[in-house]
Amino acid sequence: MKICVIQPLYSFNENDLQPCFNGLLDLLEKCDESLDLIVLPEYSDALADVKGKDSFYNAVTENNSVLLEKARKTAKRCNSLVFVNAGYKTDNGIRNTTYVINRNGEIVGRYFKAHPAPSEVKRDQDGGHELDVAYSYEPRSPYVIELEGLRFAFLTCYDFYFYENFAKIARENVDIIIGCSLQRTDTHEALSVINKFLCYNTNAFLVRASVSLSENSLTCGCSSVISPKGEELVNLKNKVGLGICEIDPKDKYYKPAGHLGKLKAHYEYIEEGRRPWLYRNAGSSVVPFDDVMKYPRICAHRGFNTVAPENSMAAFGSAVALGAEEIEFDVWSTKDGVLVSCHDSTLERASNGQGKIYEHTYEELLQLDFGIKHSEKYKGMKIPTFEEILLKFAGRVIMNIHVKIWDECFANPMIEEIVSLIRKYDCEKHIYFMTTNDSIIRQVMEYAPDLKVCVGWDGNRDPVSIVDRAIALGAYKVQLFKPYFNQESIDKAHAHGILCNVFYADDPTEAIRYVNMGIDTILTNDYLSIYNALAHLLK
Repeated sequence: MKICVIQPLYSFNENDLQPCFNGLLDLLEKCDESLDLIVLPEYSDALADVKGKDSFYNAVTENNSVLLEKARKTAKRCNSLVFVNAGYKTDNGIRNTTYVINRNGEIVGRYFKAHPAPSEVKRDQDGGHELDVAYSYEPRSPYVIELEGLRFAFLTCYDFYFYENFAKIARENVDIIIGCSLQRTDTHEALSVINKFLCYNTNAFLVRASVSLSENSLTCGCSSVISPKGEELVNLKNKVGLGICEIDPKDKYYKPAGHLGKLKAHYEYIEEGRRPWLYRNAGSSVVPFDDVMKYPRICAHRGFNTVAPENSMAAFGSAVALGAEEIEFDVWSTKDGVLVSCHDSTLERASNGQGKIYEHTYEELLQLDFGIKHSEKYKGMKIPTFEEILLKFAGRVIMNIHVKIWDECFANPMIEEIVSLIRKYDCEKHIYFMTTNDSIIRQVMEYAPDLKVCVGWDGNRDPVSIVDRAIALGAYKVQLFKPYFNQESIDKAHAHGILCNVFYADDPTEAIRYVNMGIDTILTNDYLSIYNALAHLLK
């Protein structure tokens, strides 16, 4: 199979957009019928550093149809498979898309970039291109298309940095990975390492097309063809032009799987010893991050506590299993500094014990029954630790963590310990803290500015008081407390970019009214009833 990568000139001056685009079209004209596969770089319809949404969208609008028609004609003229990256218009904007064109000039597949770069996601007012990226928050398998008996997978630019995805691609038994890229800030040496690493880990050929920033540039470029052994068969570095070579796509690389082991692909050898619980949270069970998950939402207050004891693993698990997007739970510290979950500071209502939680050691609390007060069926249930909750549910649900020791102004607020557990279980983007203590909120925001904080009700019955506190603090959310809020509270919070929780609604009619008022998240003790009432409003 004869492979061709096309590397055109790219400019950081947006006035050069059309000359660079015309240069790409000229390179396509140089392709001939000896070629079997042609790959073009990322954003082949926008080959200059266009600023802002409007300029980018205009570039795509002007060049996209011309590019795709040229690519289709090239495929037919050369009797070749052509892979071209360009914009694809949807009802929600433009997607970064790699088009698959067969030898007849027909578009037979589209790959949407799995990891849109921050510049593609950001809004126009923040300097981004504001692309349609909604699809990228949904779990899905690697996009693989089979053509002429070969299996093709895809990576686009930013995708190359997410090494954890390589193992999943490898399992698809891919022959060729198509890489349409820019990667304008990486050196030739770094790009070479990244590309070889990919091929070695997937046992596939990489055919990667990028752009030249100039003949003197030591970054970007490196349009390449690399074998599963990591051999560079083509590397254009900073050259403008075509890179051509021949490959046998079925030529795989197998090695002994360990000393004296059987011959296997590298990824097969790795699979024998995989320990996924050692890695970052990943996989289809991981929900979107808090700041991209849609609103309105329902938060299972103390878990689904109408069917299982509140603040228990059973209550949290029931809520998550039924699809709850958020759970809320309370955190106290024991006498010996173990973080545990229970709503009350006292033990009498939730367990068969007496006294304050923080007057007992953790071992003493383990002797108590935290299920019997709810039902005989839950007899013997133990109090869960904060770490046990994170171990089981981190990344699987958004967590509204009400840190009660912060409300109560404990001498040791344990901020470092609490934050370290959040980081240990890799759930910084899936949690936010809730407390009524403004002083603690300031400390948390200073110590861990990447973590979100929600302002709780401090007893002031003025409906806008809690919102004014949140504005002054620069907080992420407020947790309104019924009945001490009104439409003015909600509108003022939203006007300042602050999201609104409300505690609470167990009545469906009340919950519907709250959503219609603009409440973002409703806390409820009866998750399923409220979900059924609001399902039509949560789409």
